[in-house]
Amino acid sequence: MEKRTLLAVALSILVLVAFSYFLQPKNAPQPEQAKKAEPKSETPAAAVKGIPSVPPQTPQAPVPVKAAGADIAIETDLYRAVLTTNGAVIKSWELKKYKDKSGIALSLLKQPGAIPPLSLLFEGAEKDFPQKVTYQSNTDSLTLNKDKSKGEIILNYDYQGLRITKHFIFYNDGYNVDLSIETVNTPVYSLAVGTEFGIFEIADNIHRGPVILVDTDRSEFDEKLKETKNFTGNIFWIAQEDKYFTAAIVPRTAVLGATVWKDGTAPEIALKLNPGKQDFVLYAGPKEYDKLKALNLKLEHMVDFGWFTIVAMPLFWVLKFFYKFIGNYGWAIVLITIIVRIPFIPLLHKSQQTMKKMQDIQPQIAEMKERYKKDAQKMQKELMELYKKHKVNPMGGCLPMLLQIPVFIALYNVLAKAIELRGAPFMWWITDLSVKDPYYIFPVVMGATMVIQQKMTPTTMDPMQAKMMMFLPIVFTFMFLSFPSGLVLYWLVNNLLAIAQQYYANKSMAHSS
Repeated sequence: MEKRTLLAVALSILVLVAFSYFLQPKNAPQPEQAKKAEPKSETPAAAVKGIPSVPPQTPQAPVPVKAAGADIAIETDLYRAVLTTNGAVIKSWELKKYKDKSGIALSLLKQPGAIPPLSLLFEGAEKDFPQKVTYQSNTDSLTLNKDKSKGEIILNYDYQGLRITKHFIFYNDGYNVDLSIETVNTPVYSLAVGTEFGIFEIADNIHRGPVILVDTDRSEFDEKLKETKNFTGNIFWIAQEDKYFTAAIVPRTAVLGATVWKDGTAPEIALKLNPGKQDFVLYAGPKEYDKLKALNLKLEHMVDFGWFTIVAMPLFWVLKFFYKFIGNYGWAIVLITIIVRIPFIPLLHKSQQTMKKMQDIQPQIAEMKERYKKDAQKMQKELMELYKKHKVNPMGGCLPMLLQIPVFIALYNVLAKAIELRGAPFMWWITDLSVKDPYYIFPVVMGATMVIQQKMTPTTMDPMQAKMMMFLPIVFTFMFLSFPSGLVLYWLVNNLLAIAQQYYANKSMAHSS
């Protein structure tokens, strides 16, 4: 029965891995770009369904007028962006410090998407009205540098008392933008992040899509979203995110709530707002923990290391500390793997001794099971006496591994999600620790070290079970072929340390016997 159970487990693992690798969709479906109506700045507010008819009011101070449908280019040391007077939304956003696979500036907005970034959505039949009109702008471009560290752009629509104004303040040294929106004689409306804004890279098992922080709860959504979700309470921010980048909106004034819904195939998230003046901070850039925390907007919670964040954060800080002195994240990974293993050395040594003793008394255990196979209670009592006589704790071999699991998972998440490793070289053919080994050398060597480790480790399994366990290195090698090389490096170094410790333990036990 034990052999059949073990075989079933091994086959189940293989089936799950094969399903995940070959059948699970890798890319989320891309939404079709919504068709936009031709902008008509002359559209009367009274002619738009859902928009109340209002009497003309005293016009505001004149704003310099741009040609209808013009683009406004923004250039800083960190990014290039384009606003359009068609709908007063973001048209493009490129990060200069980060490159895509082609070596050009990375775009956080490859296409406008079903809902363009910073769209205002009215409640009522004509919810897309703010995107159907042409706004006036105070400038046709904005260039920032060390001599001019900030600048503003004002986009305004004003017709028969209905007014919408978006006021942007850009900074040269940050990815944050101050945004104020003022509406007059409009219904309740929503401010959307944009279905495609802030999403660039696709990574298996890493969230990609809307995310929201309400009080202390971080909620994530993706293309599997089936129904609209509404949020109230203390909403700190809403965002779209992928593995390394994000576009987030942080409300600085009171909001009515937030909503997540599906627009076609793409999930969207927006803040629900009352008419009047509202203030926000827009952040569109990398998920760098230190930069996000420095903004003091709780955006550092955008960097999520999973269940064991309380363990992962110290490991993350230590990793960056080593990098400051070494200047190479590959060697920093090697060092942190050694450091993490040191506290477990005594426990692991004790575990290895326990496994060796269990191996030595295995013939007696087998004989006892045969003798008392019809009397389970008697067999259990005799087994306890045998363990007591030889000073063996059967759980002693498992406890160290259980204690290591939170540390392993935490470090795994740090190496998988930290943007610091994106584009970071190690040596020789490993030019980017965040992507897979192009020649699969690390995964194959890692698999070989697992075989060596199995051969050296004392076991209480029978020969058939031991042979079946030899499938594990094959399964792990297969899985690790597509893992980031930084993760494989960590696992490989950990295996080498385990082999060294097992060798020492085997030598010590051989001398003492």
